[in-house]
Amino acid sequence: MHLQTSFQGPGNVGGAGGGPGPVQPQQRFLGPSSPAGPGGIRPYGPPGPPLNVNSPQASAPTNQSAFPSQPQHPQGQRPVPLGYVGPATGTMQRQPAFPGGVQLRPGSMTPTGSKRPLDPRSGMPSNIPGPQVMQATKGYAHSGSKKKKKLAEKILPQKVRDLVPESQAYMDLLAFERKLDATIMRKRLDIQEALKRPMKQKKKLRIFISNTFYPAKETGEEGEMSVASWELRVEGRLLEDNKSEPSKVKRKFSSFFKSLVIELDKDLYGPDNHLVEWHRTSTTQETDGFQVKRPGDKNVRCTILLLLDYQPLQFKLDPRLARLLGVHTQTRPVIINALWQYIKTHKLQDAHEREYVNCDKFLEQIFGTPRMKFAEIPQRLSPLLHAPDPIIINHLICVEGQEPKKTACYDIDVEVDDTLKTQMNNFLLSTASQQEIQNLENKIHETVETINQLKTDREFFLSFARNPQYFITKWLISQHRDLKVMTDVVGNPEEERYAEFYLQPWAQEAVCRYFYSKVQQKRLELEQALGLRSSS
Repeated sequence: MHLQTSFQGPGNVGGAGGGPGPVQPQQRFLGPSSPAGPGGIRPYGPPGPPLNVNSPQASAPTNQSAFPSQPQHPQGQRPVPLGYVGPATGTMQRQPAFPGGVQLRPGSMTPTGSKRPLDPRSGMPSNIPGPQVMQATKGYAHSGSKKKKKLAEKILPQKVRDLVPESQAYMDLLAFERKLDATIMRKRLDIQEALKRPMKQKKKLRIFISNTFYPAKETGEEGEMSVASWELRVEGRLLEDNKSEPSKVKRKFSSFFKSLVIELDKDLYGPDNHLVEWHRTSTTQETDGFQVKRPGDKNVRCTILLLLDYQPLQFKLDPRLARLLGVHTQTRPVIINALWQYIKTHKLQDAHEREYVNCDKFLEQIFGTPRMKFAEIPQRLSPLLHAPDPIIINHLICVEGQEPKKTACYDIDVEVDDTLKTQMNNFLLSTASQQEIQNLENKIHETVETINQLKTDREFFLSFARNPQYFITKWLISQHRDLKVMTDVVGNPEEERYAEFYLQPWAQEAVCRYFYSKVQQKRLELEQALGLRSSS
């Protein structure tokens, strides 16, 4: 800890220029409720009681204003301090210094822009806080606690770390927390970028195609026979569906397809009744399967066409481009990326005009041009993209045999949203732990504030223990100054009680200025009175 060794006489209230005194190490003094400033320390105010200006120890200017207070003297009977000129109304107003640069009297205010005088014992600015200022500062601290806490507010002061070496473990945890927060933020950004891209995984969709035959039966007493009929059902489910999780919402079978068409034998059902179609619309209600019922007692050959609902949209490439790129059905970005990889691998980009592609013989046959711009690729690629092929299943509706119901199974590959995407979304939207983290943050801030307050109290009592007389004097001066600030008292009433206050060098000039202002005031009043009479 740095100790200030410069010392002035016991009655000095100012900065440099004081008489030498005994060398004595001093600390910064604080009130017990003083809020911590930078490093947890707040500097104190000017020491010492008011002095006789003729004393050899009072040669330095102080920061204490000693101007006469307004309510203690009748108007027109008190001296005006240097630098003040009373206007026509007789009240006090601050005037700029007159030419020639008059020296400020001892006890006058510090000029604007200059530094406050340093205390001779501590070497710090003289502004010790009093209890009223402390309470006001506490109020500001309380209002600031509603705002978001900053990391700097969690750092322990250096003096606390010096006093308690074990606190270094806490500082190491803070450093680790910063690294952890940076890592989590980086991962959150990576997840947000990943969610912008489609995340799909392939699964097996098992399709069950079953048909049930209903033979003709007698329906009444007169021997009427019902018409024989059959019923075709198309259903399915994902093989990875876990039946042990009943709470999990399963995806409906129809949600995998954009359209379904069942084509029956045209010779048996005619050209107008052999097609059964289903197409997705914006108001379509999802279902677990499709059912078709028709009359008949003969085996029927049918063709089932299933068009998958690709999200995002996929396209079937022109056969020539598909063979060239090795891609059959894919999304537009994947197709363009495959084409760019082909161009880069075969070095088809123009060496001088980088925005052009020099087509080889295969691309020239496909696109019909020997040279094209990169910006033209999407437009030239559109005619080569077609709707994907439907899944075709040929099925025989059999009405013969002892078993009335017959079932066939088919497995197809479908793309579903990756479950990791849901977990990523839940991670980004989760706020369950935020409240707990915030509560812990508040506890940390409260603990650090308590530590800072205890450090301030410790320094306060240590300062009192080292030099009680000097400390009490400093504290009383601080309280006096704070009381003046709160009550808007001008000047120093304590100094003005003594006759020596009016015997200072500036008093004569102040009296001259005061009488000069009064003469000017009377002159203006007389001129106004004469002007009114002459005009009338």
